[in-house]
Amino acid sequence: MFAAAGLALLVTMAAALARALLGPTVYDRILAVNAFGTLTVGLIAVLGFLMGRPEFLDIALVYALINFISTLAVTSYVRSAAARTRPDEAG
Repeated sequence: MFAAAGLALLVTMAAALARALLGPTVYDRILAVNAFGTLTVGLIAVLGFLMGRPEFLDIALVYALINFISTLAVTSYVRSAAARTRPDEAG
């Protein structure tokens, strides 16, 4: 059952990767990369269970934190870059 879950995670990761490459906007791509990272955390947890290595859960937790912080950082950078390039609408 866990092998089927791992396979389903891999298929979903492929779909998220396709969205990251083909996304029409930068925010679609950021969301797809975040989803890919979240699915990677699930895959690491499933692999840890299948291989009998409980320390993989610690690795998955660290990866989840890095994924969250990097998503916030990239989103903040994109918003600030867009604000710098947008013409002033105040008049």
